[in-house]
Amino acid sequence: MNITRNFTLEELLRSATASRLGIENTPTVSVLGNLTQLCKRILQPLREAYGKPIIVTSGYRSSELNKAIGGAKNSQHMRGQAADIKGSQPSNGSICQENRRLFDLIRQLNLPYDQLIDEKNYSWIHVSFSDKPRKQVLHL
Repeated sequence: MNITRNFTLEELLRSATASRLGIENTPTVSVLGNLTQLCKRILQPLREAYGKPIIVTSGYRSSELNKAIGGAKNSQHMRGQAADIKGSQPSNGSICQENRRLFDLIRQLNLPYDQLIDEKNYSWIHVSFSDKPRKQVLHL
């Protein structure tokens, strides 16, 4: 099911850990609303500016799944307000360079992010959305 032109509900729910451990990862109606806003307000505009596919490595996580992967106890992933993303694999260069490009684009586009986190020297990017975005930028 498409949420926006380039993002599907399935990719925002996909989890190898949930599949392997038999963990239910079905969102509630309010979580679906949050995922829709995340896609419409952050991911889709980013995809259009980036001009290439963006890979969602982690989207919604049920509380059980979040606990299984060692996620933060108050993770916005559990509310459908966050996604971990990567850029497209470049033909030359590194994925970290592509992820840095995504990180910089999010800021340049002035998207309404709540948190923008460079994880492990741009190994992936965490971006979240809320109704009152804090525009918090972190490098972990």
